[in-house]
Amino acid sequence: MVLFTAADVRAIDQALIQDYGISGINLMKRAARACVLSIDQYFADVSRFLVYCGSGNNAGDGYLIAAMLADRGHHVDVVVVGEKKKLKADARQALALCEQSSARFCAVEVISEECLIVDALLGIGVVGPVRAEYRKVIQDINESAAAVLSVDLPSGLCADTGVSFGACVKATVSVTFIGQKRGLYCNDGPDVAGRICFSDLGAPASVYLQVNPAPVEILAEQWLPTRSRRGYKNQYGHILLVGGNQGMAGAIILAAEAALRSGAGLVSVATRAANIGPLLSRCPEVMAHAVASGDDLITLLEKSTSIVVGPGLGRDEWALELFSAILGSGKPMVVDADALNMLAVAPRYYEHWILTPHSKEAARLMGESEVDDDRFKVAEELQRRYGGVTVLKGLGSLVHGGEQLSLCPFGNPGMASAGMGDVLAGVIGSLIGQTSSLYQAACMGVVNHARAAEQLTGELGEVGLIASDLPIAIGRCLSGRDTS
Repeated sequence: MVLFTAADVRAIDQALIQDYGISGINLMKRAARACVLSIDQYFADVSRFLVYCGSGNNAGDGYLIAAMLADRGHHVDVVVVGEKKKLKADARQALALCEQSSARFCAVEVISEECLIVDALLGIGVVGPVRAEYRKVIQDINESAAAVLSVDLPSGLCADTGVSFGACVKATVSVTFIGQKRGLYCNDGPDVAGRICFSDLGAPASVYLQVNPAPVEILAEQWLPTRSRRGYKNQYGHILLVGGNQGMAGAIILAAEAALRSGAGLVSVATRAANIGPLLSRCPEVMAHAVASGDDLITLLEKSTSIVVGPGLGRDEWALELFSAILGSGKPMVVDADALNMLAVAPRYYEHWILTPHSKEAARLMGESEVDDDRFKVAEELQRRYGGVTVLKGLGSLVHGGEQLSLCPFGNPGMASAGMGDVLAGVIGSLIGQTSSLYQAACMGVVNHARAAEQLTGELGEVGLIASDLPIAIGRCLSGRDTS
């Protein structure tokens, strides 16, 4: 499954009309039928409907939905928000069809919890703050106890960024058309979209190639291939993890355990001498090395096949010297946490690394106080500036590899706790030695990190989930043994 921008969808819509002979009103009828099918599937017991229509093409879909439901004998009330005179030709035709049905046009002061609200207020064309008249209606919808079906996307949500334009309908189900919208899967989108249903409205595959958009792939579950019974540890990579400054042993221990549980054949850790005891107590399988300077890393770097640098690294002279030595190694690496902060101070380009910033670290890497709401643009810019692969962490984590851009739809709020990023860094570093590319390692690591969290919340709950719970579950997921 892939995601599209609003501009992509508009271009496909126009191509269907101009090049494939499918009229605008025909597309509206197909959209309305797709919504009615979802109503049949998820709200089969509902017989009262309240349809809110704005003044754009989204309203045309709403009018046709109202007419179709009324023709079935249902009680349908239609509330018009905005001015009918602003409707374009296709939407005016849809309005006329609705007026010919038994649907009743009215003003509603109290919303019955027994009805289903159909949200056809605002579509993908919204580009600024929601106007007061719409904001009041959206507030009334959200304060009601009624279920909501949003047409194409929840009104007030940016189709490209997933950011609310000041007010946004919170849907139970969203039925989206032609192309899955990026905004449904990031920022505010997942909180307001509810269950997402998709219809291509019968668009032929050729139209998508004709328009030639730059889609975003939604990552699916993925796991490592079954190992040969003759396999041995050197086949699965030797990962070197560097970090754990004074008082920050936990971060490097979490990363090391995650690397082990993700299938790395050999795991070495370079850290402060004080951390060796706690590290080996937790992970006796690790080869632990106390390092005092960059010179102490030379032999370790030569032996490694991949590096993770940053968890608990700090930003003192010790950290800077180790990071400088690693940058000169020429090895594939994962750069995380404080290593990203040091990179922001002295930016450079390198094709063989995976950067794993959250939004604050991304802002520092871009020399800004905060990042743009358009996370897709941020990920693209970071990859362009720094090379390699960028993993922009957060809701709907993005993986950008230059030619490829993917979004992870998995995960939950329980992951918003200390150490989760350290675990992810260890997983991705481990997978570098077990996959065919940095991009594949990043995608597989992000997906299984998030899937493990989903698996565990059924048992522990989101509030009780902590980073050290994840490594064993990640190993299960990577083995294809996710039983959630």
